[in-house]
Parts: sequence; structure tokens; C-alpha cells
Amino acid sequence: MKEFWNSRYQNAAFAYGTTPNTFFKDTLETLQLSGSILLPAEGEGRNAVYAAKLGLDVVAFDISDAGQKKALALANTERVKINYQVGTLDDLNLKPASFDALALIYAHFPADIKNSLHRQLATLVKPNGYIILEGFAVTNLELREKNPEVGGPGDKNMLFTTEEMAQLFSDFDIIQLEEQEVTLQEGLYHNGQARVIRFVGKKRA
Repeated sequence: MKEFWNSRYQNAAFAYGTTPNTFFKDTLETLQLSGSILLPAEGEGRNAVYAAKLGLDVVAFDISDAGQKKALALANTERVKINYQVGTLDDLNLKPASFDALALIYAHFPADIKNSLHRQLATLVKPNGYIILEGFAVTNLELREKNPEVGGPGDKNMLFTTEEMAQLFSDFDIIQLEEQEVTLQEGLYHNGQARVIRFVGKKRA
């Protein structure tokens, strides 16, 4: 997987653009968050840089060296600082209950580790902290067949359902949890009608 993402991110063009994901942007503005935010699988840094511009203390990570390089360049262009590390969650020394928010924006993980990794990530959120998630729904597969340019994994087990989110993050009060059909216009690889899961949860104290 590391080779795949390094290949995708090594080009000059940003694979998913440089502007933040719309749902992520709108949710940050609505919640008026402060403090720290963790962004796993952050790729080329568009969401991390936006969060930093809002004054959040940003920690991001990804398995791609090429992604980190472009993210840090984007941060430099936008005159903000982000802490971006290369590796997996197991490579990082992150303490439980240390972040005010966790953002998972199209962070799709291999099926064999997906659920356990999400549960691990949830432990890093402070009581009264937030999870913000947008990712492809299982039902996106039929749209992907019609229009491959919409993107997303082809493996059903890497995709999401609302029921799965409620179970995985059962210690969070649900602020928003729904499947929506949206029009994506994100760089080179997310374009067209897609079905996504959107979730915002607040961790119980």
C-alpha cells in the first residue's frame, strides 16, 4: 500500500486538491473547535493545513513519504505549521485521551485491521471530544462501477455503513450519522456522484 500511495502522491498535481473536504470544513466551522486535532491517513495535507489555519494544533500521519512532503510544502505555502509523521498508528507514541478531535476523511483501511484500528483511534479522543468522519459507503460500489472517476476502494469490506459506525463508536453520542449521495469535486480522483457516510460524534465524559 505504501508504494501505491507514494506513486499517487509523487506527481506535482495534488491528487485530491488543496482545498479542504467540504464536510470537514463545514463541521469545523459549526463546532467552533479549539485545541488539538488528529488526522490519520492525511495524504497531501489539505485538511490538516485548513485546520491549522483555523488555529488548531494539528497532528497528522500517513504511510506515504511523498504525501508528507507535499503536505509540508502546502503548509509552508499557507504559512502554518503541522506536525506530520510518516508511519502507522503503531509507529507513533500517541497517548490515550490526548486529542480534542479526530478527523477521518476518506481514511479507508485494509479490512483485516479496519475495526480494531478505528477503536484504537477512538481511545485517543478526550472526553467531550469529537470524531468527524466522511468516507465511502458500501453502496458507493454501484456508482463506482458506472463512473470509476468517483474513486474509493473496490473492496466492500473497506467501506462503511451507518450501522457499523454506530457500533464502532458506541461511546460517542451521535450528533450526525447518515448516508448521503453527494457530488464530489476533489482533485484528480474524487469526481462525480458518490454515496458517503457522514458521522459526527461527541465522546461521553
